[in-house]
Amino acid sequence: MRLHHQFKLIQSLRAFFHQKGFLETLTPPMVPNPGMETHIHPFKVRSTLRSKDTDYYLHTSPEFCLKELLSRKEENLKNIYSISYCFRDEPESPIHRPQFLMLEWYRLQERYERIMQDVEELVAFCLEQPELPIRKNLQSKKMVRMTMEELWQETIQASPLDFIEKNELKKFIALNHKDVPLPKEDLSWDDYFFLLFLNKVEPKLKLWPLLVVYEFPAPLAALSTLKNAKVCERFEVYINGIELCNAYNELTDPEEQRRRFMQQNQDKMSLYSYSLPEPERFLASLDRGLPPCAGIALGVERLLTGLCEIENPFFY
Repeated sequence: MRLHHQFKLIQSLRAFFHQKGFLETLTPPMVPNPGMETHIHPFKVRSTLRSKDTDYYLHTSPEFCLKELLSRKEENLKNIYSISYCFRDEPESPIHRPQFLMLEWYRLQERYERIMQDVEELVAFCLEQPELPIRKNLQSKKMVRMTMEELWQETIQASPLDFIEKNELKKFIALNHKDVPLPKEDLSWDDYFFLLFLNKVEPKLKLWPLLVVYEFPAPLAALSTLKNAKVCERFEVYINGIELCNAYNELTDPEEQRRRFMQQNQDKMSLYSYSLPEPERFLASLDRGLPPCAGIALGVERLLTGLCEIENPFFY
């Protein structure tokens, strides 16, 4: 029945967004640039006929294409969503697959707090679907909201905002969490953050079965705007400790985006010995004028396994 439940969930997602007045859109899975995040790795497309690599990749997210659609003023698109397969070259695990279904949606002229409300309403809508075998511990539950600072204070009695400098964070881990394995080689601030988060914070997330974590430290801004020098406007959602989705108050400044992409590409080369071509079409959409917007990417199979008594919901 797991496939039946997966297809019923997808049907429910479409019903939810139809009720909200969103337009479902399509984006190509084969693109010149698959996404720029340092630690997300794409598959490069190879031509069987010519036995060589092409200039295309399978996208790791439809994000760039969806934002390009929003930048086309002649199309008059406002609230849009997409359900499509995405592709990432990473080790398989119970919650990772090389291809997986992604639900992504955007609201024009809205901030990320409105997307946060969308997620809460979407999860509540799914919990009410009679054909889904909802986990007992989620019934009658509502989302809890915490800033990343509040979450750290609740779990490890410290604030990540006190350690915005890399060496300060490294020293904090070495002195206060000696059981966290620190590699001998020097790491980035992001790596030290997630080393501590994955070992000390994440194991305690099940204390809040439905959890929104927002206002991340500024070094984790990625494609989001900054609230101030230490905090970026970004949130993630967890169901029973499983990361479900990642949302941004979207950065629309083309020059700042170019600067971040350049840094991400340098980090990718330094860490993984490869780089990606410049996302020319996406940057052109920013130059054209992407209006203020907010968006989110949500793993559909993760949503199903988080909500339901289903351990392996993947189609392939």
